[in-house]
Amino acid sequence: MDIHAVKELRLEIQSGEMFGIVGPDGAGKTTTFRMLCGIIPPTSGTATILGCDLLKETKKIRTQIGYLSQRFSLYGDLTIDENIEFFAEIHEVSNYKERREELLEFTRLTPFRTRLAEHLSGGMKQKLALVCTLIHQPKIIFLDEPTTGVDPVSRRDFWRILSSLLKQNITIVMSTPYLDEAERCNRVAMMHEGNIMVVDTTQNIRGMMKGEVLEIVCDDFQHAPDILKELSFVHGVQTFGDRLNVIVDDSRKQFDELQQRMHENNITITDWRTISPSLENVFISLLSQHRVVKERE
Repeated sequence: MDIHAVKELRLEIQSGEMFGIVGPDGAGKTTTFRMLCGIIPPTSGTATILGCDLLKETKKIRTQIGYLSQRFSLYGDLTIDENIEFFAEIHEVSNYKERREELLEFTRLTPFRTRLAEHLSGGMKQKLALVCTLIHQPKIIFLDEPTTGVDPVSRRDFWRILSSLLKQNITIVMSTPYLDEAERCNRVAMMHEGNIMVVDTTQNIRGMMKGEVLEIVCDDFQHAPDILKELSFVHGVQTFGDRLNVIVDDSRKQFDELQQRMHENNITITDWRTISPSLENVFISLLSQHRVVKERE
């Protein structure tokens, strides 16, 4: 059986925007990046990047893009300065020292420039990886889950840096499993099993949610979902910690019936409210629709 990591991918990314590709592990995000960076060829189709044909002008494209992979290869036995110098030589940047100073100051790594890469924290390693990606002044940077495994403080610092890069008119294409990070992007593509389910602004994507989201806190949230799903007006139940997000047609009109059904099953609702749909609500809803369509096929 042939496995297609990416299927019928269609994307148009605007210059100067931050574009996010969101999806779980195995969705096809890394394969997409590796194709767009010319590392692996697509089995069919093509792409145009910065006016260049991906298949015919791969070398030219590589000189104008930067790629930070999930496993960026820093050299642990080299210092920060030496790592930057090494990657400058790879990209044939001869006069890199002034650029290096700018990037070190920009990422707040100047005080640590003589430290070996193997002795850096996870957040500092990612910032160094970003500096190495930017040393040749690319017009587009592809960041494959750049903040995965990074502590919250370093994540915020990394996002500060990315926001500053946008002001320099650098196009940022990033993948992330974190939907809260996707909120920061100009537009988002939601990806699952190699398919792009939707591409739009986060505001428009949230508007795609059918019905309303009722957030419920109850004394038995483990059994409550099965009971709620029996109600005809409940279109989905999502668990977030000790809270349930219940997708209904009209929360105010249908809450009393919902509460009655819970009461009949000895479950007490201790708190409830209607909330605006999050990207996570929409993503899970789209996944459910995707599975239904797949089952019908």
